[in-house]
Amino acid sequence: MKMISILFLCFLWPLGAQETLTLTPEAILERMEQQMRGETAQMELNMTIIRPRFTREMSMRSWSRGEDYSLILITAPARDRGTAFLKRQNEIWNYLPTVDRMIKLPPSMMGQSWMGSDFTNDDLVRESSRVHDYTHRLLPEEQVQGFACYVIESIPKPESAIVFSKVKLWISKEHFYHLKTENYDERDALVSTVLLSDIKQMGDRRLPSRIEMVPADKEGHKTIIQYASGVFDAPLDDRFFSVQNLKNIR
Repeated sequence: MKMISILFLCFLWPLGAQETLTLTPEAILERMEQQMRGETAQMELNMTIIRPRFTREMSMRSWSRGEDYSLILITAPARDRGTAFLKRQNEIWNYLPTVDRMIKLPPSMMGQSWMGSDFTNDDLVRESSRVHDYTHRLLPEEQVQGFACYVIESIPKPESAIVFSKVKLWISKEHFYHLKTENYDERDALVSTVLLSDIKQMGDRRLPSRIEMVPADKEGHKTIIQYASGVFDAPLDDRFFSVQNLKNIR
């Protein structure tokens, strides 16, 4: 019986190794999304916007469930406190407490700056799907921060409302950490680079806790997001991500 078990395991091992080696780009991205976000995620984070003549800081909380639902609430500074953004399936809403006004964002605004940072509305309240709104291909592996990484080139599908003509992602092979992104325009010129680092324990998993967005053509400009804490896979239902709740969330 022991010999049969050993032979069985020896037979299965190369099949498992081959499966790992032949992961599709879509499967890699799905593993990365699951590792980075889970079924649901509740995060506390700080954002620092760096400019040649000033630095601006914000604190916020975020909640997400899959690709269809996400909510961001700004908690500081005082002048922005209560400002909130909601993605509910294909709709994006913004609540402005200073005028008690709810605004539905059109798709044309998704490429615009989010709260004056180097991130876009689509970066923070993602309307597009990393997996389904692009066609993907694997490029040769590279090292990033000491990790062997898959490199995936993603081209937006014609029907997708995405401002970049090409996106390249670096995802670690061992833990599926998202470690780097490069965004390109229609002339194949680099628009911005996103670097993810400082891997820490958050909730039940280890993740990059620092995200740095650097535009290619604006010297001295960058935006840094630092995650303070995270809880994953806690229940969040549809009612939490309602337009009515956007005004009341605290």
